[in-house]
Amino acid sequence: MRAKPASINTTEATDAAPRGFSIDAHRLAVPKAAAGLYLVATPIGNLGDITLRALQTLAGVDVICCEDTRITRRLTERYNISAPLKQYHEHNAEAARPRILEALAAGGSVALVSDAGTPLISDPGFKLVRDVCAAGHAVYALPGPSSVLAALSVAALPTDRFFFEGFLPAKSAARRSRLTELARIDATLVMFESGNRVQDTLAELAEIMGTREAAICRELTKLHEEISRAKLDELAREADTLETRGEFVLVIAPPAADADVLTSDALDGLLREQLATHSVKDAVAHAVALSGRPRREVYARALELAKDLRGGDGEA
Repeated sequence: MRAKPASINTTEATDAAPRGFSIDAHRLAVPKAAAGLYLVATPIGNLGDITLRALQTLAGVDVICCEDTRITRRLTERYNISAPLKQYHEHNAEAARPRILEALAAGGSVALVSDAGTPLISDPGFKLVRDVCAAGHAVYALPGPSSVLAALSVAALPTDRFFFEGFLPAKSAARRSRLTELARIDATLVMFESGNRVQDTLAELAEIMGTREAAICRELTKLHEEISRAKLDELAREADTLETRGEFVLVIAPPAADADVLTSDALDGLLREQLATHSVKDAVAHAVALSGRPRREVYARALELAKDLRGGDGEA
């Protein structure tokens, strides 16, 4: 259960003790941070992946807003940072946001961090940044770790153009529908997935996107980091041996220039889904838009499937 939101009170951070942080038993003093909101990227696993500027900022602000104080406290304790921690997450954001704005209006300095990586990337914070900008307060970005960029860099797949999806829908039907839409994008795809769904997702990816090259990145920068690179169908066949504990980033290559966007099996699945509730005409229009295949081919296949589904001539 989430703790009850606490007030964002910058007066709690006093100058009784000098601000600073420690590295290898060396204590470094830092000045009080200038007023404003600081978006601070934090390690995605290895706590050593923190920038000096991030440490200086976290030590210098009046308060650090974070998703889970228990997780962020591991970082602040590692570097002996004493700035108070306050929760800011999707469940308390509506109540906490006005308090942060009040603190900034009073000349305070606030750091926003996520549990891991860069704030706002599949994490709360967009509305806060929007409101802070609208109020005329300064917003500073402190770049650093990102599981999206880390996965792209080790996947051995094209990086000139990529599309970040974030987390896929939890339910299979919605997930398959979204993957069908993603299959049309002419770019490397990057998506997050949980351990309890990654095997099902790999099977659906293989069915919909065929033999594209892909990489499974598990526990990036952590002790048990694993990177598996192969074609989607191979990764799907071996999914039952996959260690499902940990955090996953999936990276999928873009479609080949001369390849059909959807496999034949995926096209059949899409048509069956559409024919169950739509006319042949509407089902074909939808499938053509998503599949990347010629209308004549899709229409012919829809008629065949409609005969099987409806036991008639297939026209509707």
